[in-house]
Amino acid sequence: MQSADAGEDGTYGGRLKACAWPPRPQDLSRVRMIAPEELSSWQIVDDEAVLAFNKPGDVVCHPSKAGPWSSLAGAVKAGCGLERAHLVFRLDRETSGVVLFAKDERWASILQRAMMARRVKKTYLAVLTGELNAPIAVDQPLGDDEHSPVYVKTAVRPDGKEARSRFTPLLATGGFTLAEVGIDTGRKHQIRAHAQWLGHAVVGDKIYGPDARCYLEFIDHGWTPALEEKLLLPRQALHCAKIEILGGANGEGAREYRAPLAPDMAAFCRQRMGAAVEPWLV
Repeated sequence: MQSADAGEDGTYGGRLKACAWPPRPQDLSRVRMIAPEELSSWQIVDDEAVLAFNKPGDVVCHPSKAGPWSSLAGAVKAGCGLERAHLVFRLDRETSGVVLFAKDERWASILQRAMMARRVKKTYLAVLTGELNAPIAVDQPLGDDEHSPVYVKTAVRPDGKEARSRFTPLLATGGFTLAEVGIDTGRKHQIRAHAQWLGHAVVGDKIYGPDARCYLEFIDHGWTPALEEKLLLPRQALHCAKIEILGGANGEGAREYRAPLAPDMAAFCRQRMGAAVEPWLV
């Protein structure tokens, strides 16, 4: 049955929804399930306020229809005995790195207020296509990309919402750049969209890379040799390396959570850029 919002051709103004149209039945054989021992190995911090995890780049944050162990939120709730898993800082499925869960509603509220007051700093590491030889700040508004075949794609547009990102190259060689990325705003897909606008797309990005139709092909057929040739990595090379909760005037209450660079990104840097990445393992 066609959605009431879709046109007669089953698209949204000519664009397919992120899941593609028509909706596909879920292929449970392709769902990434989390083993209990994996969850414990990903844990970074367990204190009175939060549980912090170093999420791999093939794990969904939000609950899934495939059961509790098919998402990080579900696995945390089931595996850590929490009545509720308050997911405060999430990541896209293909982005690895620090994910925080508040242990109760009080801490969830504290962290959400800190985020709204911009007292939370996130630092990312990204492998970009091309060599970026100097730091650059991008102050470009983002909104829906109405020309993309992928419904969720955003793009720089003058009537978009303010978005500011800072890209600092740590290593640029072999046709790629390992960059540290800071964000002053938290728009959907902000780093990936700004990287594409710069002409230095994130390696492995199915939506913001060489062709957004790679994402639709992946939905229908999974990871294929043709996609590997175009994208080089099975997922976008983006990693949340650090989350800082800024404290009071004297630093009281400050917290910091770090996650070493994901192994697949580190291996890419060694193999494609000819460099070990120990200095950037944070």
